[in-house]
Amino acid sequence: MTTPNPSPVSLGTARIAYEVRSYFRAPESVFFTFLFPVVMLALFSVAFASMRDIRGGTASVDYATYYLPGLVATGILLSGTQALGVDIAGERSDGTLKRLGGTPLPVMSYFVGKIGMVLVTTLVQTAILLAVASLLFGVTLPTDASRWGVFAGVFLLGIATSSVLGIAVSALPREGRRATATIVPIVLVLQFISGVYLPFMQLPEWLQTVAGVFPLRWMASGMRAVFLPDAFASAEPGGSWHLGLGALVMAAWLVLGLVACLRTFRWNREDG
Repeated sequence: MTTPNPSPVSLGTARIAYEVRSYFRAPESVFFTFLFPVVMLALFSVAFASMRDIRGGTASVDYATYYLPGLVATGILLSGTQALGVDIAGERSDGTLKRLGGTPLPVMSYFVGKIGMVLVTTLVQTAILLAVASLLFGVTLPTDASRWGVFAGVFLLGIATSSVLGIAVSALPREGRRATATIVPIVLVLQFISGVYLPFMQLPEWLQTVAGVFPLRWMASGMRAVFLPDAFASAEPGGSWHLGLGALVMAAWLVLGLVACLRTFRWNREDG
C-alpha cells in the first residue's frame, strides 16, 4: 500500500519547529528583534519615571502604559517584516533557497514554516512584553473581553500582513549581506512616523498622511485602543481609533504583499 504524500500544509507545519530553533540560534535576531520591544519599554519607563503622566482627553497614564501599545505593534513588524525579510534574503544569498528548490519541498510549505515561526516568536515576545509591563512597571492590563477581542484581531491581521511583506521585501537586497542595511532603515522610519515613539498628533499633518498609508500606523492605533483608556481616542485623528479603516488598510497590504510574493519569490535569483 502506497503511503500518501504529505500535504504542503503538513510539511510547512513540520518546518515551524526547525524555523523557530534557527531563529533563536541567531543572536542578532534575538536581541534586535525578539528583545528589542522589551528593552525599549524598560528604557522609556525608567527614563521618564519621574515625569508627569501623559494626558489624553480626560484620562492620564504613565509612560510605561503609553508606550506599551506601540511597542507591541513594533514587535509584530520587527518579527514579520524585518526579521523575515533579512532571514530570507540571507538564505537566498548563501544558497539555502537554491538547495531547498532542489528538494520536493513546495514553496507553500516554506512559507507556512516561516509565517508559523513569526506567529510563535511574536506570541512569546508579546507575552514577555506584557508580563514585564505588568509585573515590573505596574501597567494595568485590560480585563474587558471585547478589548482582548480587538487585540486578537489586530495581532493576527498584523502578523499575516507583516509576514507577507517580509517575504516580499526579501527580494530587494541584491546580496544577503546588504539585507540589514536595506530593510532595517525602512522599518525604523515607519516606527518614528507611526506613533510608536512620538504622539501621532504631534507629527506634521503631511507626515500623518504618509504614515496612514502603511500598516504600522494602524497596528499601533489598534493596540492603543486595547491598552489605553477610551478618552485617549480624542488624541487620534478625527477623535476615533478608526479600527475598521485600520483593518481595511492592513488587509489591502496583505493582498498587495501576497501578490508581490507570487510575482517576485524565487528559490534563486534569476540574475545570479
